[in-house]
Amino acid sequence: MRPHVELIQENDYIWHAAELVGGEGRASERRLSVDEEDGSCSLRLAFHTDWGRGPGIHHANTEYYVLEGSMTYNGKQIGKGGYVYAPKGVPTEAITFSEGTVVLHYREYGDAGFDAVQNTNAPRWKDAREDVIVIDSDAMKWDAVPNPGPMPGLFIKYLHVDPVTGFYTRLVHAQEGWTDHRLAHHPCYEEAYTVQGHMEYNFGTLDLGTYFFRPARVKHGHFTSMEGGATWLLRSDGELFNWYTQSEWVRWGGEAINWGPTDNGRLRWSTSSHDLGVGAPGRSERDLADLRASVEFQREQGQIDEPFVPHGTGTDRSLIAIAKALDAANLQGGHGPGHSHDHDHDHDHEHEPVSADWGTDPRSLEHPDERTDDLAHVWGAGRTWKEGDPIPAPILSSRPVRSRSAGRWNGDGM
Repeated sequence: MRPHVELIQENDYIWHAAELVGGEGRASERRLSVDEEDGSCSLRLAFHTDWGRGPGIHHANTEYYVLEGSMTYNGKQIGKGGYVYAPKGVPTEAITFSEGTVVLHYREYGDAGFDAVQNTNAPRWKDAREDVIVIDSDAMKWDAVPNPGPMPGLFIKYLHVDPVTGFYTRLVHAQEGWTDHRLAHHPCYEEAYTVQGHMEYNFGTLDLGTYFFRPARVKHGHFTSMEGGATWLLRSDGELFNWYTQSEWVRWGGEAINWGPTDNGRLRWSTSSHDLGVGAPGRSERDLADLRASVEFQREQGQIDEPFVPHGTGTDRSLIAIAKALDAANLQGGHGPGHSHDHDHDHDHEHEPVSADWGTDPRSLEHPDERTDDLAHVWGAGRTWKEGDPIPAPILSSRPVRSRSAGRWNGDGM
């Protein structure tokens, strides 16, 4: 499984010699994310000369998407927006790229291996399925996303959908003003490269050349689409269900033993996701207005929703939760109504361990195979999910990244 990458500007990656087996020409690659277990990867390729290779069979499900320049497959030339999907084990025609072309290149469930063949009459691998797809995405029309979140304004072009696994690659466009004030997590991974525009969200600024790879269940959100909207090439390894939450809080802390001189040799500290907004630039007034408008739109549709309160303002909900937990602990520990202190504690007087009620136990939300299948060693691995199954608890991550090229910190936590 690939590690969580969020949010990176692709200019912060170094160039490597492109791993394109059996081709002629020169090309470089930036490795946006790589799975060291099975060879899957997402790359940005730049062709320094004309480059090409003949018919052959890929060892991985392979995709090409043209950002700049042109690509020719089986004699058909496609410019910007050109897309080719070549399933593993399926013979493909010759492919070439012109000098100066820049593409997004994906390999899934396999490595960079490529077996040359005389022509596409060569036999398929016995477990191969699907066929080659060639698309000029610029010629496609945008379709409205059926479930665009709390408000309309989200559009999609489907490039490839695996009929068995639900894995799909698509272009997604959020028009200016499209907003979602909630945080979400999904049963599948999600990755995206920004090809146009500008959007803000809790992990940072999505603009041209930014990329993320987010494992299943990682919580993210508070989206606001800025001037001109924003467009991504977006991929998921299964059907993407949105599981929403709001009024989120996180608190963590501990007792430091070697952080410096203290009265007792220890320094107790505690902080909250609420504190991440204190003193930080935070959201712009435009962002906050859009997020509040998203809440109002939901309410107009008859949906129950709470006001949007940015982190670092208003009441720290973690303190409220802790206060409630302390009340529960006092009651469960025997120090509530009906417990008298008219006796001393010289004798054995033990209470049952206190168990505060924080709501649903996350262990009750696990996928039934989560601790037993071959993916059990990776908490962020996706599982096939259907309506009626338990909705698994999210994975929380702040992951702020300082971009060398953009000179900014991305992310305000949560």
